[in-house]
Amino acid sequence: MSGAASAPGAPIPPPPVPAPAPDARRLDPLTARRRFVTVSFLFWLPIGMSIATGVLLFTDRGMGLAAVAGFFAVHSLTAAAMELPTGGLSDVIGRRAVLATAGLLNVAAFTLFGLASAAWAIAFGMALMGCARALSSGPAEAWYVDTVHAHAGPAADLRTGLARGSSATSAALALGTLLGGGLPWLLGRVPGAGEWLTEVTGGHVILLSVPALLGALVEVGFVLYVVSALPEPPRPRATLRGVLGGVPAAIGAGLRLGGRDAVIRRLLLTAGTTGAGLAVLELLTPGRAAALTGTAESGAVVFAGLACAGFFCAALGSQLAPLAARLTGSSGRAVLAGRGVVMLGLVLLGASASSTSALATAAAGTGFGLAYLGLGIAAPNANDLLHRRVDASGRATALSVQSLALQLVAAGAGIAFGLLPLGPLPWLLAAAVVLAGALLWVRRTAGNPEGRLPSPLPVVAGSASER
Repeated sequence: MSGAASAPGAPIPPPPVPAPAPDARRLDPLTARRRFVTVSFLFWLPIGMSIATGVLLFTDRGMGLAAVAGFFAVHSLTAAAMELPTGGLSDVIGRRAVLATAGLLNVAAFTLFGLASAAWAIAFGMALMGCARALSSGPAEAWYVDTVHAHAGPAADLRTGLARGSSATSAALALGTLLGGGLPWLLGRVPGAGEWLTEVTGGHVILLSVPALLGALVEVGFVLYVVSALPEPPRPRATLRGVLGGVPAAIGAGLRLGGRDAVIRRLLLTAGTTGAGLAVLELLTPGRAAALTGTAESGAVVFAGLACAGFFCAALGSQLAPLAARLTGSSGRAVLAGRGVVMLGLVLLGASASSTSALATAAAGTGFGLAYLGLGIAAPNANDLLHRRVDASGRATALSVQSLALQLVAAGAGIAFGLLPLGPLPWLLAAAVVLAGALLWVRRTAGNPEGRLPSPLPVVAGSASER
């Protein structure tokens, strides 16, 4: 202590204030990233397992193609109807509870798919899965961004974590497709395995239902992991009155996002054009695979392999997303680059649609891979921009609005493409729609290449403690 400080009459300095103890519930960004990646993988793995065998399982249960189309319509309509309410629910009661509920609904859905043979039970399972899809569309990503911001501030890097989560989703879908398609085939090579399984379960379980039941077990693991590994800060105790009041407010604010901010409006329009691109890929590729092989059964096998390759390309694109942003100078320009790759892929698919020659087939395969690669590059960069425009009070709602835009346009575009004659036209029309979405990002904001605001926009007025 200096002499001046110890002189008679000098003020006594206050004792040093101890540093606050670290919050054990606050994870560092690296740990949060690993847990976000794990959650993304576990949720989508069972869904990937159902891709290869879903239609075959339902038709083997005696359902016609019209009924199967109706089942998928139930899923899409339920997901669209529940998208905004469930996003608002996550912002009101918390991310972890909503994610765990999504997992439990998927457990019930996959169990119904594996055991039920009645149309109403399968339709109910599809409705449960649609609700789970809506519940899961934002909370995991919102939890990751909230956690990183709480530890490192709003300027923390998000692209790498978002890219890893997107890659995990694509990898889970790819691996799940292989497992779902290969497991019944492998079991079928065991003499008497199918007959024994059907006899032991009274006819409820067949070889094609094994992936669905295995998916239900994976979803149980997902729920346990979410409950134990995703800590959240304390929230005000949720009451029925508060939830009923808070969720509609979050929905209304989410619907007003595009009107309040030009970048968010651009992101929502881009999501819609993504829906058009996905619609043409999912609707027309199976038929082209069947035309190439000559039969529906062999075409289904080819499509399963092609879908797996597409998911791997999307995973690669997601890994390249941060690099694309660094090379182009901003997330917005990386979105533009990714959309350009998607458009190129669709053009190749359109140019090769009238032929099954070796050259046309190679062009179509290349185009399919490029389309998914571009989607993988664009998505994490688009979400990076979104998270910098909204705050934690409505982050999941904003993601739900984005997902809703994609699903609604995908549904309408799928119907429109289905009415068009087969050939280049649907592919080229989808490419034009994607090009329109890309052109939204040609003009960059002067002096603000990342499209950031000085501070994020609140989606719902008032802090969490005030609601």
